[in-house]
Amino acid sequence: MVYFPIDLPMVVHRTLATVRPRLILLTETEIWPNFLHECAASKIPVAIINGRISERSFSRYRLIRPFIRRVLQCVDLFCMQTGTDAKRILALGASPERVNVVGNLKFDAAPHADASSLAEQWRRELHIEAERPILVAGSTHAGEEEVLLQVFSRLRGEFPDLLLILAPRHPERVAQVETIVTGHGLAAVRQSALAQGRDGAKEVILVDTVGELAALYAVGSISFVGGSLIPRGGHNLLEPALYGCPVLFGPHMENFNEASAYFIERGAAIQVSDAADLTRQLARLLRDPAARERMGQAAMAALAAHQGACERTVALLEQLVL
Repeated sequence: MVYFPIDLPMVVHRTLATVRPRLILLTETEIWPNFLHECAASKIPVAIINGRISERSFSRYRLIRPFIRRVLQCVDLFCMQTGTDAKRILALGASPERVNVVGNLKFDAAPHADASSLAEQWRRELHIEAERPILVAGSTHAGEEEVLLQVFSRLRGEFPDLLLILAPRHPERVAQVETIVTGHGLAAVRQSALAQGRDGAKEVILVDTVGELAALYAVGSISFVGGSLIPRGGHNLLEPALYGCPVLFGPHMENFNEASAYFIERGAAIQVSDAADLTRQLARLLRDPAARERMGQAAMAALAAHQGACERTVALLEQLVL
């Protein structure tokens, strides 16, 4: 493994001279001016794959458009997620003949071979009773956990067996979130403790490991995507959809505008306006297993309908290097 170099000319030059790559792939919005300039000077082709430009990034880049335009000329291929992303990169100065709309690579993610067996595996590992309803709240931020715990406490009045799996976006916040949970009078246990065989009364499981959230959605009855109740732009709604887990998120999904609108239109996700709306929608779905099943199936169908980005990206990369 080689760490990405600090974006200083001499550091970049030395790294490229040592590694001598044949092709550079950058993901989403990785625009490093000195790195890209040195790649162009060294005649190393560069492609941005799964490219996207958020509305906020676009507004910022426009303030320095002449500079960004020169940087973008060092990129040989842009594989953008959506038509909106393509329009934005063109407006910032990318050459039209280098810009392609290929879709979102995350739509091509493959689920576990047997999602039901994965769910059973998680229930065993986390010591969760069979058929116990589970709400998985992923990638939450400060200010969201308090709201989610209030909603969860209200729901437990009608659904006393409801379990919350809570995964803060930043693992270093787990201790802080644990204090918030116990402050609400709820029994919390960390995922790592359960994995080590320790058990006990639990109403909230705190995810304190890295890289397991996506698979944890397999055990969920319903999911909530964090970063969306507060203005953080939301997070990846495709991960829970991959396992047919009904997806809910708040009003702030600016980083996934097109994907969230597409899922809502297909009946594969629900956008809530506030805590009261979230409580109503969760209660409705918890009362109606058939509605949860329909949403989950719609989510997997929505994913399947947009697959193929990986194949399209590879075809364009082959043209670049051959």
